Amino acid sequence: MKFGKAVVKNRVLILIIAVALMIPAVLGYLFTRVNYDMLNYLPEQLETVKGQNYLMEDFGKGAFSFLIIEDMDDKDIAKLEENIKKVDHVDTVLWYDDVADLSVPKEILPDKVFDAFNTDNATLMAIFFDTSTSADETMDAIGEIKDIAGKQCFVSGMSAMVKDMRDLAEREEPIYVAIAVLLAVIAMMLFLDNWIIPFVFLASIGISIILNLGSNYFLGEVSYITKALAAVLQLAVTMDYSIFLWHSYQEHKLKYPDTKEAMAVAIKETIRSVVGSSITTIAGFIALCFMSFTLGRDLGIVMAKGVLLGVLGCITTLPALILVLDKPLTKTMHKSLIPSTKKIAVGIVKIFPVFLVLFLALVAPFYYGYSKTNSEVYYNFSQSLPKDMDNIIANTKLEEKFGIGTTHMVLLDAHLDSKDVHKMTDELKKVKGVKYVLSLESLVGPMIPEEMIPESVTEVLKSDDWELMLINSEYKTATDEVKQQIADMTEIIKKYDDKGMVIGESSCVNDMIDVTSVDFRVVNIISIFAIFLIIALVEKSISLPFILVAVIELSIFINLGLPHYLGNSLPFIAPICISTIQLGATVDYAILMTTRYKKERSLGNDKRTAVTTALYTSIPSVIVSAMGLFAATIGVAIYSDVDMIGSLCMLMARGAIISMFCVILILPAMFMLFDKVIAKTTIGFLPKKK
Repeated sequence: MKFGKAVVKNRVLILIIAVALMIPAVLGYLFTRVNYDMLNYLPEQLETVKGQNYLMEDFGKGAFSFLIIEDMDDKDIAKLEENIKKVDHVDTVLWYDDVADLSVPKEILPDKVFDAFNTDNATLMAIFFDTSTSADETMDAIGEIKDIAGKQCFVSGMSAMVKDMRDLAEREEPIYVAIAVLLAVIAMMLFLDNWIIPFVFLASIGISIILNLGSNYFLGEVSYITKALAAVLQLAVTMDYSIFLWHSYQEHKLKYPDTKEAMAVAIKETIRSVVGSSITTIAGFIALCFMSFTLGRDLGIVMAKGVLLGVLGCITTLPALILVLDKPLTKTMHKSLIPSTKKIAVGIVKIFPVFLVLFLALVAPFYYGYSKTNSEVYYNFSQSLPKDMDNIIANTKLEEKFGIGTTHMVLLDAHLDSKDVHKMTDELKKVKGVKYVLSLESLVGPMIPEEMIPESVTEVLKSDDWELMLINSEYKTATDEVKQQIADMTEIIKKYDDKGMVIGESSCVNDMIDVTSVDFRVVNIISIFAIFLIIALVEKSISLPFILVAVIELSIFINLGLPHYLGNSLPFIAPICISTIQLGATVDYAILMTTRYKKERSLGNDKRTAVTTALYTSIPSVIVSAMGLFAATIGVAIYSDVDMIGSLCMLMARGAIISMFCVILILPAMFMLFDKVIAKTTIGFLPKKK
């Protein structure tokens, strides 16, 4: 109560401090670097990650791209090559004129040299950068190359894809927030009892969001997924707290004629209720921090911080705003569109065995679909982007004209005997799906003696410690074929060189598949255990955590099982994040109903009366909460051209509605069935005997 009175007394000061804090927060937001490369989040101890580091340290090369040039004369291509070499952070440009002078007729070049760079009306240029795949300098260099090359040239590769993704995300992010805000306002105006309170909520939540995004500066950088979703998610999952404070304030205004006193009591009640529900949400996000694939930690820290700031805003800036705007708020009250739900509650409780049967009928098929969805996810990042993007067009041309689906890089000990390298190269060429191998040894033919290979080429392919091979594959990244191909190549390489390794996008993606499959199980176990423990402590019960988690887990099975039956493939990150976020964010609905059910039983009411009362008093709050989360995410899901973001938002929107129905229909049935068990395993459940 003291805290509530302090907030009420210092309401103007609180608003001044909040506005003042927004200035450094906005600056922090503007200067926080955004990482668009998912491969950067792989564990450092992986061989592929170490290999990428060796490539940068020993060769001074990080990013790699192919430039496909159509319908251009050789001499113009040579000029273009010279211009590209002048671009900042372009380390090396490799075309066939680096292997043989342009005056040498193409016909007398070895087929492997000519075919590596040329096809009917197109030629291929390999570009190495001295900065990493997702570095800002690499993005700028690719933009400059596109400007120099013109419309008949296409840049492929991971860096080009990252740049396209960055450009698209930066265009779409403000629209995500605008759509989420608009739809959330409409939902709140319909389901709440005041026309302008949604805007007050948004002002308070908006301050918390800006403070959260600004404080990301201290993390160094955030992923583009975190940046795109943080505001939308924070709005969606913290809106409940504002709604609870508003309802509590309206309730206590009827008891206390002094609005300041009513607000102080409302703050006290809100702290008591919101702390329990926010802890489960925070626990869900913190569970993501245990992923080896550190994108989870990135999203988890930012969102856990966002929920905490949302709670603080709900009990400080929001009460201050409501009191300052009390007169206009009083004048704009209206009836909520949600009618009395007492008859619905009586009907649901009356036929509760039907919903128990429904629960049992849904578990098996949707658990099966849920397990299948997890194995049917895709890891090819280009799948999450629109087909008309520059990089997707370039990759399609690379595959169609040159038969290249992906490019592997192989690092070998520079001191390996050349005879062994020749043997290894011959074996690598025979691996299924290998298009060709480019190395110092493969370039040496009867027409090109080794000593005639230009120094510019040897610098690209050899350093003091390592020799580099480029292997072009017919197979696409993240396919079973390329996985087997990498395994076959690794076996050959290790036979000749224990230190040798296959690196590049496909190898990193293979590692990511292995890492995230383990992460999914780990995060699930941690989030379920943490939320189970929180519910047990909050509700002082052993049985209630089992019941509540079972109901929400069913809603997760349905949500993540549907893609299997609908034939939809999800991006790999979606099931990991959604299983945790949905559990943490929507278990609040179940906790709300459970708390009221416990209260009614402790007052001496029989189980049917207690369950019915808990149900009809909770339905409006559960509907408003679920519709708030749905409204904040469904618009982004429909609008977004980045499937990684669109899929996450669609799953959150759908998950909110599914959890709402599961809590309203199945949870009361569980209470009716297990009332005696709950009574024996819950402290203070029944009234004390006189």
